[in-house]
Amino acid sequence: MRPVSIWLWSPWGLLLYLMCSLCLGSPSPSTGPEKKAGSQGLRFRLAGFPRKPYEGRVEIQRAGEWGTICDDDFTLQAAHVLCRELGFTEATGWTHSAKYGPGTGRIWLDNLSCSGTEQSVTECASRGWGNSDCTHDEDAGVICKDQRLPGFSDSNVIEVEHHLQVEEVRLRPAVGWGRRPLPVTEGLVEVRLPDGWSQVCDKGWSAHNSHVVCGMLGFPGEKRVNTAFYRLLAQRQQHSFGLHGVACVGTEAHLSLCPLEFYRANETTRCPGGAPAVVSCVPGPLYTASSGQKKQQQSKPQGEARVRLKGGAHPGEGRVEVLKAGTWGTVCDRKWDLQAASVVCRELGFGSAREALSGARMGQGMGAIHLSEVRCSGQESSLWKCPFKNITAEDCSHSQDAGVRCNLPYTGVETKIRLSGGRSRHEGRVEVQVGGPGHLRWGLICGDDWGTLEAMVACRQLGLGYANHGLQETWYWDSGNITEVVMSGVRCTGTELSLDQCAHHSTHITCKRTGTRFTAGVICSETASDLLLHSALVQETAYIEDRPLHMLYCAAEENCLASSARLANWPYGHRRLLRFSSQIHNLGRADFRPKAGRHSWVWHECHGHYHSMDIFTHYDILTPNGTKVAEGHKASFCLEDTECQEDVSKRYECANFGEQGITVGCWDLYRHDIDCQWIDITDVKPGNYILQVVINPNFEVAESDFTNNAMKCNCKYDGHRIWVHNCHIGDAFGEEANRRFERYPGQTSNQII
Repeated sequence: MRPVSIWLWSPWGLLLYLMCSLCLGSPSPSTGPEKKAGSQGLRFRLAGFPRKPYEGRVEIQRAGEWGTICDDDFTLQAAHVLCRELGFTEATGWTHSAKYGPGTGRIWLDNLSCSGTEQSVTECASRGWGNSDCTHDEDAGVICKDQRLPGFSDSNVIEVEHHLQVEEVRLRPAVGWGRRPLPVTEGLVEVRLPDGWSQVCDKGWSAHNSHVVCGMLGFPGEKRVNTAFYRLLAQRQQHSFGLHGVACVGTEAHLSLCPLEFYRANETTRCPGGAPAVVSCVPGPLYTASSGQKKQQQSKPQGEARVRLKGGAHPGEGRVEVLKAGTWGTVCDRKWDLQAASVVCRELGFGSAREALSGARMGQGMGAIHLSEVRCSGQESSLWKCPFKNITAEDCSHSQDAGVRCNLPYTGVETKIRLSGGRSRHEGRVEVQVGGPGHLRWGLICGDDWGTLEAMVACRQLGLGYANHGLQETWYWDSGNITEVVMSGVRCTGTELSLDQCAHHSTHITCKRTGTRFTAGVICSETASDLLLHSALVQETAYIEDRPLHMLYCAAEENCLASSARLANWPYGHRRLLRFSSQIHNLGRADFRPKAGRHSWVWHECHGHYHSMDIFTHYDILTPNGTKVAEGHKASFCLEDTECQEDVSKRYECANFGEQGITVGCWDLYRHDIDCQWIDITDVKPGNYILQVVINPNFEVAESDFTNNAMKCNCKYDGHRIWVHNCHIGDAFGEEANRRFERYPGQTSNQII
């Protein structure tokens, strides 16, 4: 697979940045800006994919031959020098291990050592030109600041007389252009060349080509189109053909990987006897354009999903998880590539993959790792139809969990929302656009009941990731000249793609607190925490204790006992407590911090600690049909890093009024023998029950995934002893396994089944 550069930021789909030869054949390496450096006659370029125009694998041309740089001893200082060679002001990062794909040719530099102030890479120390003991799997890349040096001229084209470039692809409806609802699913295929938009000749056009184009534009599949209708229209219109000879096999993740032919500039007759290529795409369930399509899709029998994405900040991205034997687990990133990632994306109703992620870039999973060395051709309808290897615990760890970023259809939802008054583009008062054509206006959202889930949807619609905070008061942000409240009663589940999909008042705006100071605001972030309870530890440590009332005064003060305890004959008697340890892991990509700062924490004299959150965890005993018969709760009185993974350092310690939180890769342990780490079951009758633990139950702190915050166990209580088993995270089982869990009939003996 040759290195190509894919530019992904376009309202019409995937930006392609491709250097193609004039004759039919494989695409040549697509490159970014290049520059000659002094008397050395060196040229520099960025290559590889997927990438943005200011990042990529560094390639140097010396003595007419292009080559790469080894990542041994590579530093940010070397990246600064190379970014300046490429015409950027500085570097913001660098990459190793051929993140943008392995290059070809010579490895020109190895053990490159720069101070960062050099004018040219020739001034840096190295092993000498062409002297290297590396392979192309160690090619270095840079991420430059998207800001040009003054006076730098970016041609973007090497040897213009021999190469053309395709920058963008779109579908243009033949009729009603500009009036069709988004996303556009059918139309003429157009590519943008240096002299403007051009059509593609349909001679030799195949369903494979359509499949690749639809995948790039965010659609899982294509369908047949009425070419006779479009040919009739084509006779009445003039066309500008720029491309022909497209010969995809259908498994390519990008059109740039297909052989392409461009028309020569002096050709007078183009596409003789042909017409513009037309493509019709089938949108995924999230993007059905009409209720008719939705009803049609919903009427088809849908089996239980066996693949899902978790931990992604945007739709169509996340850690890949698969369902095996009723249990969800992750995929090891060994041999994980764009073909396998594209199969996942299309299976979930998105387009082809624009990035196959390795190294747990979307956070680590917990539990089983089901698959390894998945090898897909790209034609499979499901990841489960690809060859793979089963895995053992020694083969792979969760630090190698695979992930994907999929191509999505352009829906334009981000144009109907904006932020104002914030200190950065990630925060501010939320403004939404309402009204029909010719009567569009911007307005504010009532802050009543606005919370984390609503803010999550707003940040997702804005393309800004997760919500750190959903704010009901925004008096400290200037509202400008927008003062009208146009939306109220917004209630979201947190999974919607836009605020329009959330429940809200349809016509009558109702706000308990009026004025712009009580309107909704958000602070967004690209990363978020993700808390999970170690369910096996709960099962291993659960036991019953009859605790004397005279030892429970502090616990009663903190409301950790059942309401009937108030009527007890204090200090005589006892309460029966179900005790267990809980270990809460942060597997997200940001530290978990209490919502309130230290100035708002409450000191509890009896226990001698600060509460940073009133309710951090709910503990409940439920009947098999979900009726609550006992409950407990625990405030986060000492949220800290008890232990961490080997390569992670502790950051939070609550002693001496220290900062509270849980670092990524660490966990907080609440032992079974501390106050309030229990459920008061004094009034619970013998029977079969469900033990349920819910972390962050009120969504006070944003997380990348709330569906894994609950843990459930089966338990049997005979009035004297209790058996706890089958403990699992709420989203760890498939639908069928969960149904079996809810129908649990109970124990027939004292033996644990």
